[in-house]
Amino acid sequence: MEIVEDVVIVGAGIAGLATAVALMRVGIRALVLERSDGLRATGAALTLFPNAWLALDALGVSHKLTSIYAPLKKGSVTNVRTGLIQDISLSETEGLYAAPRSVHRKVLLETLANELPKGTIRFSSKLATIESQAQEAGSPIAIIHLEDETVIKAKVLIGCDGVHSVVARWLGIAPPVHSGRSAVRGLAVFPQGHGHRLQEVQQFVDLGKRAGIVPLNDKEAYWFLSCLSPPKVLGDKMAENPELIQKEVIENYAKDFPSSFLDMVKHSDLSTLSWAPLMLRYPWNIVLGNLSKGNITLAGDAMHPMTPDLGQGGGSALEDAVVLGRHIGLSFVQNGRIVPKEMPQALQGYLKERKWRVAGLITGSYLSGWVQEGSNWLTNFLRYFFYRFFFARIRSVVSYDCGKLPSVSSSESNNSSKND
Repeated sequence: MEIVEDVVIVGAGIAGLATAVALMRVGIRALVLERSDGLRATGAALTLFPNAWLALDALGVSHKLTSIYAPLKKGSVTNVRTGLIQDISLSETEGLYAAPRSVHRKVLLETLANELPKGTIRFSSKLATIESQAQEAGSPIAIIHLEDETVIKAKVLIGCDGVHSVVARWLGIAPPVHSGRSAVRGLAVFPQGHGHRLQEVQQFVDLGKRAGIVPLNDKEAYWFLSCLSPPKVLGDKMAENPELIQKEVIENYAKDFPSSFLDMVKHSDLSTLSWAPLMLRYPWNIVLGNLSKGNITLAGDAMHPMTPDLGQGGGSALEDAVVLGRHIGLSFVQNGRIVPKEMPQALQGYLKERKWRVAGLITGSYLSGWVQEGSNWLTNFLRYFFYRFFFARIRSVVSYDCGKLPSVSSSESNNSSKND
């Protein structure tokens, strides 16, 4: 079976769904291919900083989430060894998007997916191979082969297929590398209420380890623990066994942490537990690498995997979606259709706007993690000054407005739908 599409997006994660929503807002209907049989919500929850909320606002969905999740106003960092507690302000100004908010990852994905027309997402669609061909007029076209022998021809192909992206590998980008650390994440559920303040984040640091509690509502809280990677002998077993993950955290990795954190781990919904290595792509591979070829490019973790230490993985993926939607959308609005020969230039404009931004975030995230989770006296010393003097400044550096999508009249949108 052969299908022809204007835009094909590989991966129905945050980047893939957000990009599909951005394109829909400018009148373009994309096809999203997802290898799983449903939306995947690995990670339980994530914290979205003001830059992410500005992107969600541009996508037209922020109000559906801000009405559910309260802003995080302040936090505390407890040094497990010394007992020293440092307070952190998470909001310096007033306004709807002045502070970060933590959201259920599944709710975010469902919110984005619900914006899309029926049939946009094709589940159980596993990518086999990709090829690029020039048409008679010299315009590039991507040909996607699925494992079920379906062939899809696309005027634009966007790889949003995660850290181990097949599309990135096809483009020849150097693979991501292990940061040397791993992270455990989970969702704790307390039917009678957890008793923690809803707008307050707690972090606990030790040599080589850092943990946190982020309340989502009065009965659920997101928790994480990042540390030097676990022994190799436990790696594969823990990835497949949430009960073993829970036991290892309680009895080994967090045994010296406060009882409030251990209580979170004990109340975990086991289906949400995950233990995974923290990967990143070297920033110079972003700046100097070939992130597109003709009408094929990347977004989200497929382009810029980074450690979670600045909380910018999800936010940068949302930014990608808006910027990509703008560059493709401007051409679409001007021509009333996708013009294949203009797509390479549109994708280059998108990458020019994004590559330095995300290279900086990768670098900042890694350095932030190195200071916060260092395992020697130097990083332990620097950590005190990091929270005291540099945390607010770093937060201002990651603040960013990715802009708006081009406006499209209702008549243009209707014509686009008819052409589909």
